[in-house]
Amino acid sequence: MDGVEIDESLVRFLLREQHPDLAGGDLRPVAAGWDNQLWRLGEEMAVRLPRTRRAPSLLLKERRWLPVLAPRLPLPVPVPVRAGEPCARFTKPWTVAAWVPGEPADRSPVRRGEHAADTLAGFLGALHRPAPIEAPASSNRGVPLKGLASEFDRKLQAAVSGSVATEVRGIWDEAVAAPRWQGPPLWLHGDLHPANVVVTGATLTGVIDFGELCAGDPAADLAAAWLLLPEGAASRFLDAYADACGHVDRDEALILRARGWAVLRSLSLIDIGRAGERGLPGGQPTWGPAGRAALDRVLAFVA
Repeated sequence: MDGVEIDESLVRFLLREQHPDLAGGDLRPVAAGWDNQLWRLGEEMAVRLPRTRRAPSLLLKERRWLPVLAPRLPLPVPVPVRAGEPCARFTKPWTVAAWVPGEPADRSPVRRGEHAADTLAGFLGALHRPAPIEAPASSNRGVPLKGLASEFDRKLQAAVSGSVATEVRGIWDEAVAAPRWQGPPLWLHGDLHPANVVVTGATLTGVIDFGELCAGDPAADLAAAWLLLPEGAASRFLDAYADACGHVDRDEALILRARGWAVLRSLSLIDIGRAGERGLPGGQPTWGPAGRAALDRVLAFVA
């Protein structure tokens, strides 16, 4: 972004100028992040600096809302602890946030399915509460799937073919035709894919990157049943989520829409993974296998 090289000397300078009490801490670059570059600061904090054009607005959103939501969430999240302001050397806002320990799930997949299913259900049950009128909205998260048809078509054509494409199309069509969400807009993470959660001891232990935080249809987040959990765990998660939300039975329309979101996000992961395999800008090689595994789980799911 703007040709600025983010290196240790820049991060150290920003800390020294704005948060001198933190400037002496150990700094290590972290091989993670999409919109922001991460530097671990000591053992308990991370410095997040925007590296895409949209990143500053996402950081400011997190700065505004994560401190409000975090106290009710049962998993660690990267709560902002210090605000970094634009300056002559770095003209965008930046943040010092709490470090969430663990390995991203695209590199260390969840394997303790039952434990992770219950943990994820508890987290989303706590997050998915009616959002205030001033909560951020999104054009491509938590919205009716019909409006994303062209994105789906493009990604389907790029990622899969033959009988698999036919099956994926069938899941998508069922999701689009399912009854829409009739409740109030709920708080959503908005981007629950493997690179945005962390794993310790083969189970889910933290959720990161709330840049897509918004209000809308919870089905967008429930796609995580297939994106994050191993084979066979989705059904347990859906039962546990219904229980966490105080429902006697599953919402079948919600599940149909969630599967639609899951195939869309799986195709996106496959596409970004292939770009990474070719060494193209914006590609992430670890995302392709995660996307293919998620797509297989959606196709194998039996309600």
